[in-house]
Amino acid sequence: MLSYQHIYHAGNLADVHKHVLLAWILSYMLRKDKPLSYIETHAGRGLYDLQDPAALKTAEAAQGIEIAHAFFDDTHPFAAVLTKIRRDFGASFYPGSPLIAASLLRPGDRMHFAELHPAEFDALDFNTSSTGAKCYQMDGFELAHSICPPTPRRGAMLIDPSYEIKTDYTKIPQQISKLGKSWNVGVICLWYPILTVSQHMGMLRSLQQDHPSALRHEVRFPPAKKGHGMIGSGMFVINPPYGLAQEMARLGAHFGQSHSPAK
Repeated sequence: MLSYQHIYHAGNLADVHKHVLLAWILSYMLRKDKPLSYIETHAGRGLYDLQDPAALKTAEAAQGIEIAHAFFDDTHPFAAVLTKIRRDFGASFYPGSPLIAASLLRPGDRMHFAELHPAEFDALDFNTSSTGAKCYQMDGFELAHSICPPTPRRGAMLIDPSYEIKTDYTKIPQQISKLGKSWNVGVICLWYPILTVSQHMGMLRSLQQDHPSALRHEVRFPPAKKGHGMIGSGMFVINPPYGLAQEMARLGAHFGQSHSPAK
């Protein structure tokens, strides 16, 4: 399905949850002077203007990043990225995960971004043209399987589907199981929505069974608008870096939640 465009949801509380954790993970991994590979399977356009009519139509950022500055202080890597993006592009701009990675990673690191939607891919390719990233207009899981294990072997992957295709919930555990076997040292991060219909529960049971040492973190928040089905955000992290559980707990306290290890 090629209808999803993240601009309608950019900067919401799910983005804040996901992006704060991603920035922390990458920043932690950069403490070692060894090159990294970073892979995204569903990259989107990478950069969003929150004054765009599409973003204003849902106004999700008004209940997200615009009120979430208390969730992280100026020393947090996500704060540094947000400051840099707004300095470079303007105060209304918000970084998607590709620009978060590109802002943090070093010249010797490798970035691979997949996006299937034609217009979103063109925007992604333009927005990352000066970063050294490789962009692919193809299915993200196909890309991931084709390059894993990547070179450099050390690194991280973000899997962030739209979940508009309902079979994602059953197929994702199978895909991640294969990726975990081919790239057993990779930090594999899966974002998922928490919906009123609890579609994610079966997927989580499969993931937890296959990856008992992973970390799972969920936060809850009110629907952005009456009738919206998303009431929370989750991250499932395989091969979590040391200290991630504490960062999850710190962030979760702002949402009124705490981290929970996968069991």
